[in-house]
Amino acid sequence: MLRVNPFRGIIAATAAIHKMPDRAAIIAPFLLPVPRMSLRTFIKRHLPERHVFQDHRHLRFLGILLHDPNIWHLNRHSSAGGVSVGLFCAFIPLPVQVLIAAAAAILLRVNLPLAVVFAFITNPLTFTPLFFLAYTIGSSLLNVPVKNIAFEFSFLWFSETFIHIWEPLVLGCAILGTLSAAAGYTAVRLLWRLSLVRKWEERRLRRDKLNNGGGDIA
Repeated sequence: MLRVNPFRGIIAATAAIHKMPDRAAIIAPFLLPVPRMSLRTFIKRHLPERHVFQDHRHLRFLGILLHDPNIWHLNRHSSAGGVSVGLFCAFIPLPVQVLIAAAAAILLRVNLPLAVVFAFITNPLTFTPLFFLAYTIGSSLLNVPVKNIAFEFSFLWFSETFIHIWEPLVLGCAILGTLSAAAGYTAVRLLWRLSLVRKWEERRLRRDKLNNGGGDIA
């Protein structure tokens, strides 16, 4: 039975708005339906090929660092770490989240493709509500008034507006980024564990079925 990818809408909107072929090549595989399979198999099957990241025009500057085998491993630790890094970097209030996520994945030796994909959570479509929420949280904690500011995903906005609200915005982003990263890490570890348990259970049921069938034949 097929299941719908919960991130399909976010990723599709990101690709449509950015309209960049190289970016679409990275996230397009996640638009496919999710079949019943182990979490590792699903991720491995739907992540783009390694060369898509190594040849990406925004990641090419990392050069030989992209050939580190540790950033391509798919296990419970590297996958959870990659998702966590991507979600945290998604809330960095600068329009270079993907580059920072890739560099952090290399530094921490977690899965780079997952870090890059989840860094796309903040995009021109989601930027305004997410960062306004962060700005509101930061303003509340710093006890400063919330200004009526139009959030835009552009270098011009960051150079002209960001400098006036950076304190509450950075604080709110740090809080949301940390919470999102922790939730993402925990969720992947839990889903990985549940996937293994289901796999073990299916093997046990098949073994029991074979044993029961063999007893009937004897």
